[in-house]
Amino acid sequence: MKKTINIGLLGLGTIGSGVYKVLAKHRLDYKRKLGSTLQLKKIAVRSKRKKRPVKVSASMLTTDPYSIVNDPEIDIVIELIGGTKPAKDLILKALNNKKHVVTANKEIMSQYGKELFEAANKNEVDLYFEASVGGGIPIIKPLKDSLSANSVANIMGIVNGTTNYILTKMTDEGWSYDQALAEAQAKGFAEANPQADVGGGDAASKIAILASIAFNSRVTKDAVFVEGITSVTDKDIDYAADMDHVIKLLAIAKNKGNELEVRVHPTMIKKEHPLAAVSGVFNAIFIEGDAVGEVMFFGQGAGSLPTASAVVSDCLEIAKNINQGVTGKRMVCTCYENRVVSPISQVESSYYLRMTVADQPGVLAKIAKIFGDKKVSIKSVIQKGPATKKSGRGILAELVFITHPVIEANLRGALKGIGKLELVDKINNVIRVESS
Repeated sequence: MKKTINIGLLGLGTIGSGVYKVLAKHRLDYKRKLGSTLQLKKIAVRSKRKKRPVKVSASMLTTDPYSIVNDPEIDIVIELIGGTKPAKDLILKALNNKKHVVTANKEIMSQYGKELFEAANKNEVDLYFEASVGGGIPIIKPLKDSLSANSVANIMGIVNGTTNYILTKMTDEGWSYDQALAEAQAKGFAEANPQADVGGGDAASKIAILASIAFNSRVTKDAVFVEGITSVTDKDIDYAADMDHVIKLLAIAKNKGNELEVRVHPTMIKKEHPLAAVSGVFNAIFIEGDAVGEVMFFGQGAGSLPTASAVVSDCLEIAKNINQGVTGKRMVCTCYENRVVSPISQVESSYYLRMTVADQPGVLAKIAKIFGDKKVSIKSVIQKGPATKKSGRGILAELVFITHPVIEANLRGALKGIGKLELVDKINNVIRVESS
């Protein structure tokens, strides 16, 4: 048993500061649990002069992150600098120097997880990444351990707090997308450039990680279909409510045997679904296993202390492994399957469609014929209007359709034909509907 386990921290931003606080606050508790002291020895920062929410001795700070990954006295390296460069190189260097690594970096794990795990296995060291998905919500370890007796059928998650906050404001308070985004930015929930969140890229990295673990098959971020929330309007929110649904940005992964579905997009779900009640910046991950049935993990998906909770918990787990002599043998990659991710064109779903058409007899019949020719079955149709706006087509009205499940390629083919009809002014939005 090691008396002292030394930790090197790469990054002292929001999460890094949280890690510093948690380690300092529970130092004695951890020693009692482990029999060892977790000692934060060195911290890499971009600037030593920057003001931070924690007071750190100047002697602990360095602007050279490689001095940490090359330090022979450091046992665990925590990577919290984000991005892929130089983070990936630093993680690989640490692993090859036989140091254990804890990271919250979803981009790296979703794109380069295979390479990093191979390095960890080769050097018989641990690579833990609980904080990469869901912030403080335990999900990686439960998927690998607690739910390992199951064949996982489906995962649906709200894994981005920014988009959930925006959609919650639009739903609960009737705000427009632009109003909700501005509020999210003012409160620090959204970046000045929010594209990674509202465009769905952040959620795509996370569902790639979860799908890889749940389905034992490597899924990279670039295989995930991604569609953001920027096209969702207050009308869509209202129409969804009229049909007892809400709209959420969902990260979805489904086990289809030899193939997988892995996608991120705005989704209409029934109000009684557990995910429908998840509001604000909270995250939730809903999992269906063949033995356990339906379970949901809920909590704060971001933030300094919640994410630090997951990071430090990983450090404690590695410390136990060090003292038990089982490092490099527990949190290993389980991607032994080789399943293909289905292209979105082949995915089957129900759809919500909103289009503006001329308010004239025969329009619906022409649209229905094209749907029928492309094997698109309509579950319901509602006319909203007539609108007061006039165009070359006369008075316009909105038609709102809900389809039965249909292959996306068929739906897109139908919409292409409908868009060419003279009496159709515009196809305003297409949103997928999850019926279960």
